[in-house]
This record gives sequence, structure tokens and C-alpha cells, in this order.
Amino acid sequence: MIQKVIIASKNPVKINAVKAGFQKMFPTLEFQFEGISSPSGVSEQPLSSKETKEGALNRIKNAKALTPNAQFWVGIEGGIEKIDEEMEVFAWIIISSKEKTGKAKTSTFYLPRAVTELIAEGKELGEADDMVFGGTNTKQKNGAVGILTGDLVNRTSYYTEAVILALIPFKNEELY
Repeated sequence: MIQKVIIASKNPVKINAVKAGFQKMFPTLEFQFEGISSPSGVSEQPLSSKETKEGALNRIKNAKALTPNAQFWVGIEGGIEKIDEEMEVFAWIIISSKEKTGKAKTSTFYLPRAVTELIAEGKELGEADDMVFGGTNTKQKNGAVGILTGDLVNRTSYYTEAVILALIPFKNEELY
């Protein structure tokens, strides 16, 4: 049986990360993936882990209401949090079925000062990255993590690991 996975985003980076994570975690199962627009209900640039997690949960809730006939719904929300005088970057990945929910947070890294200054002025991270690094729509490509690592870690691979971690309760159903 083909299982339908709704990704609460049309961003190709997020869709590809979800596909890769599900296929790595469940290589013998068949999935149909669909990205849909689903509002986060939080600010365009979440500024705390709590707000970012809430955004991922809201995306799932809204996606379930729009497409109730799926087996899985996935919300990915990127955020930043000011720690001392620096800004930490991360994303929350939440995966839900009708019976359970899996959650994971990506690894974190810190932004360069030029980017944090633009965010402090009200810019969203992707917009600030484009301004500082001269890119166009980098949030739908390699993102800050790809730019800063020279694509050793791109945005898709960055999210894929956390998708796999959020799938742990579904892989180990007897434990959860």
C-alpha cells in the first residue's frame, strides 16, 4: 500500500528532505509525497525555539485540516534564537500520523555578524542571506548552512537528518 505524506510546505528543499528521510528510514515502503501551502501562524522569522516549534505544529494542524486523508503530515519550521550577542540557527521537524507524533530539532550553528544585524533590523534569515552573500532565493536552495559550509552541508541534508530523527517513533512503534 502506498502511504501518502503531506509536507506542509511547497519549498523544494523541505520536500526533498522529507522524501530522503522517509526513503532512508523505510526503504521497503512506498510513499506518495505532496507539498501544500500551510500557514505557520507564527512570525515570518520565528525568534525562539518555542515559536519555531509552534510554527511546525501549526503547519501540521492546518495541513491535516486541508488534507485529512493522508497517513503522515510533516511540518518543518526554521528559526533563530538570540543567545548572548549571537544568533543560533535551527529548525524543528514534526511528523504526525493519526496515532502519534515524532519531533526533532536540527543541529545548530551561529550566524555571521552581518546577517544578524539585518535580522535585528527586521529581515527574515533568507532575505538577509541573499543581501549579505549576493544570492537569490537561497532559502529554497542551499540556505545559510550551505553558503557557510561551502555546501558540505546543504539545506536539504541539514533537514534530512532531523526528518530521520523525527521518524524514530514510527520506526520503533513498540517503544512509543
